[in-house]
Amino acid sequence: MLNIDLQYFAQLQDAAGRAHEIRTTSAPTAADLYDELRDVYSFALEPACMRVAINAAFSPWEQPLRDGDHVVVIPPVTGG
Repeated sequence: MLNIDLQYFAQLQDAAGRAHEIRTTSAPTAADLYDELRDVYSFALEPACMRVAINAAFSPWEQPLRDGDHVVVIPPVTGG
């Protein structure tokens, strides 16, 4: 099991009801972690329309996770 430091923004933060959490997971990749989060928080966005950053660096969704990683899922920017 891994302890992952997660940060949420915009509509993901609204859906999760929080901006930050430490989550224990067995997800091997960022994509698997996002699938887990979608099940828990009913996130509607598809990974293909977002970016993921692991330890402050943009990363591919298939990047393996390690214990203690800081993961930020960045939704598309909207505004007016």
